Amino acid sequence: MKTSIRTKFTIGIVFLFVIISVLSLFSAIFLTRLSEKTSAIFKDNHASVIYVRDMSEGLFNINLEITNCYLTNKKPDSSSINKELGLFAHSLQLEKNNITEPGEDKLAYAVETGFKEYRDSVMIFLQSPKPVTTVLSLQLKFGNLYHQLILLSQINEKAIEHKTDEAKVSAKNALKQMTLLGTLCFLFSLSFTFRFASYFNERFFQLYNGIKEIVASNYGQRLHFEGNDEFHEISLVFNEMAEQLNENKKKMDLTLVTETGKDLYFNDVQEVKRLLARLKNIEEQSIQLIARLEKKS
Repeated sequence: MKTSIRTKFTIGIVFLFVIISVLSLFSAIFLTRLSEKTSAIFKDNHASVIYVRDMSEGLFNINLEITNCYLTNKKPDSSSINKELGLFAHSLQLEKNNITEPGEDKLAYAVETGFKEYRDSVMIFLQSPKPVTTVLSLQLKFGNLYHQLILLSQINEKAIEHKTDEAKVSAKNALKQMTLLGTLCFLFSLSFTFRFASYFNERFFQLYNGIKEIVASNYGQRLHFEGNDEFHEISLVFNEMAEQLNENKKKMDLTLVTETGKDLYFNDVQEVKRLLARLKNIEEQSIQLIARLEKKS
């Protein structure tokens, strides 16, 4: 099957594109997994810690208002307390909708039960802020509710630490896998590029040297390219051209030899003619000399 040079170039480019695509795809997969883990930490546990923090701040504000009013014999600010109770209830509802860890639901419902009892006691205090028993009861319920909030915060903080460690391990594993995959892809690409470049460099070098030999009148030069691509066709054309030039050179040499023979024959004839002319001249001079001698005698 004939494979053209253009096809080989296309295959090479496609191969490198596939290598790049594989690296990009696996990088995207690993980054997506890591992003999902970190997003889950923020969305689930970190949000719960914020909800607990808001409830704790509201609880502290309510208890501070009640304590100050009792110690200073001032009338409690019912609007401020009701506002804080409303914010606490809103944060508690958000926490109940964000249950993610084992045992977190029980703590959330325990906080809800403790909050209802604390809210009822606060309402009683607002109606009659003087009795000491009411204040002491509020302080006890405040302590229990605050302790439950601490436990709820701790369970989410431990989950954050655990999931963060898992994310770190996943990141390390992803780094190792990407390093291994990147190394393999690099070696494949390097080997392919070297073989691909060597294939063309070798043939271009042979073709260049072959043309130089032909220019130097070395018509015995031949190219031998294996395969079924354009280089093989070029070698056939080159060898045919070199063969024709070699035959033409032989014909020219034979013609020159023939022409040289003809020139030598022509030169010999002319030399013979000149020699005969000289001999004839000598003969005439000899006849004249003999005639003179005969007259004298």
